[in-house]
Amino acid sequence: MTSTRRTIGLLAATLLAATVPTAAHRAPAPAATPLSGEVPALACGSRVVFERPATPLRITGGQDGFARRVYLPGDLVTINAGTMNGIEVGQEFFVRRLQVSRREAVTRDTPGSVRTTGWIKVWAVDDEMSLATVTHACDTIEVEDYLEPLVLPTVVDGSTTRGKPERDNYGRVMVGSDLRRVFAKGDFVIVNRGSQDGVTPGAQFVFYRDQKRPENFLYNLGEAYAVEVSPETSTLRVTVSRDSIVEGDYVAMRR
Repeated sequence: MTSTRRTIGLLAATLLAATVPTAAHRAPAPAATPLSGEVPALACGSRVVFERPATPLRITGGQDGFARRVYLPGDLVTINAGTMNGIEVGQEFFVRRLQVSRREAVTRDTPGSVRTTGWIKVWAVDDEMSLATVTHACDTIEVEDYLEPLVLPTVVDGSTTRGKPERDNYGRVMVGSDLRRVFAKGDFVIVNRGSQDGVTPGAQFVFYRDQKRPENFLYNLGEAYAVEVSPETSTLRVTVSRDSIVEGDYVAMRR
């Protein structure tokens, strides 16, 4: 056992002994966070990346007497950074996981889906390692999931402007969390149109499907509005779905 691991093990044992029975292997219960249902739902959503994200901060394990890879709210997890990396008690992080299809490289033609598995709060810090409490789980949190600073999203309402859909600038529905490819009313859907295409939070959209029949209009699948916008992609909240919405369907913004 290295001196670093011995130190953080003793630190964990001391803190646990003062709060809960040592056999529990859990931190003090996280305080309830007064979040509306929309905020965690959006925060737990996926995003699309066109290259592998940098993952210097990762979940490396927990405080158990057996090999364990899966963690839930209230569990203690270790992360591979400490005071030497600027980690401080009280910091919060998203826990995320990159998902790819058929082990493909992450490129613009074969983007990856980033699954937010939950978030954690740093509880104790050593020079090179830290302990954190799982405060929220969107999915199971696993060893090798990576961390990004926690910034909870701001929920927006759809715009009341309902202009005509842009018929000369169709976007496409992209893959979702867990490589999901089918969506319906109430779901969050990622499309390949973002702020560089004029999308703003609240913008209204229409989904279409090409039925590949000559001399036929595109089929109107449903409606949505933008709840989160990045330069190249946007997350839409589906408000109307007349049929299932699938990866590759068209989407047009109302101007």
